[in-house]
Amino acid sequence: MENNGKLAVITGADGGMGREITRAVAGAGYRVIMACLRRQKAEEVRARLLQERPGLQIEIRSLDLASLASVAEFAGRMLEEGRRIGLLMNNAGTMETGLHVTEDGLERTVSVNYVGHYLLSRKLLPLMGEGSRIVNMVSCTYAVGRLDFPDFFTRGRKGSFWRIPVYSNTKLALTLFTLDLASRVKDRGIVVNAADPGIVSTDIITMHMWFDPLTDVFFRPFIRTPLQGAATAIHLLLDEDAGKRTGTLNANSHARPLSDKYMRHVQMGELWERTEGIVEKWL
Repeated sequence: MENNGKLAVITGADGGMGREITRAVAGAGYRVIMACLRRQKAEEVRARLLQERPGLQIEIRSLDLASLASVAEFAGRMLEEGRRIGLLMNNAGTMETGLHVTEDGLERTVSVNYVGHYLLSRKLLPLMGEGSRIVNMVSCTYAVGRLDFPDFFTRGRKGSFWRIPVYSNTKLALTLFTLDLASRVKDRGIVVNAADPGIVSTDIITMHMWFDPLTDVFFRPFIRTPLQGAATAIHLLLDEDAGKRTGTLNANSHARPLSDKYMRHVQMGELWERTEGIVEKWL
């Protein structure tokens, strides 16, 4: 794919899959902005990638998706610079182990996995056009997610906090955002797709409950490596044919059919409107 000196923005680029995506995209000739929370870790990843292949264009910028002010500041700088963005990879994610509420009144998993990426995408759209691609990293757990408003935004779910359902709910929201945004920007030639990496061995799988060490011992050997998990996202970002489809969920580098339950989800419009209300002051 011709990149014409275009720019790629990758959130969570210092993590396992983020590192692999950064390696592939920078290797394809893009100037990559690693949008990361952990500056020191990002510096280590960047140094390692440059050691492997001197000459890669990789820059690190701070981004905290748990702070809408941070997202707006990051996007604002990009808008001031005015450089066209060819690729936006919304990769960062978290699975909180308890209820943590951000400065914006959002449950932290919801902010990092969904609302932060929603705001980032919306604010960067003016820098995107024909041929630009947005890829959202979702999860197969979207299928068991549910959106209980308004609790979804403030607590992640109705009732007590439980990390796996909350995580699943955020991935459902991100999947619906993918479908909705794709239809809204299709006329501008911007493609928006979702990548399901499978179950990947990354830092997001943190073991805190008593049974988790056993889960780790028994299941981690069968879990995908970060490179295997990143493959579908890399395909959506760089493959020529992948750039011809939009509004799709992809696994194993292939589009996966979605039922009408999701394509015409009864809460899709409401989710957009409620999220717009939350981020309005930053737009």
